[in-house]
Amino acid sequence: MDAPPVLRADATIADAIAAARPAYEALTGLAEDVEDEWSYVTDLAAAWTDRLDELEAARGGEPAGRGVAEAVAALVGEAEAIQDPHRAIDWLSTFPQVVLLALGEPA
Repeated sequence: MDAPPVLRADATIADAIAAARPAYEALTGLAEDVEDEWSYVTDLAAAWTDRLDELEAARGGEPAGRGVAEAVAALVGEAEAIQDPHRAIDWLSTFPQVVLLALGEPA
C-alpha cells in the first residue's frame, strides 16, 4: 500500500483532486471485478470523474483550504483499506462526494 498523498501548505484544488485520483481509480478497478455490475460501475465512475474534472477546470487554481490535505490523506487511507469489490462499488459515489465536501463544493 502506498503512503497517503502529501499536499503542501500552498496546495490548490487541482492538487487535492490529483492526490485523490489514484485512490479513486483503484476503487474503480476493484469494483469492476464485479462482472454483473460492470456497466453501472463504469457509468458511475465516469459521472463522478466528470464532476471532479469540472471542479478542477472551474476552480483548480484556487487554494485548497485548511484541513484539505488531512482530509484527502484520511479519505485515501480509508479507500486503500477496501478489499471487497462490492464495498468498492459503495464507495464509488461516497469517495468523490467527500472530496467535494472537503473542497467546499456541493456534490
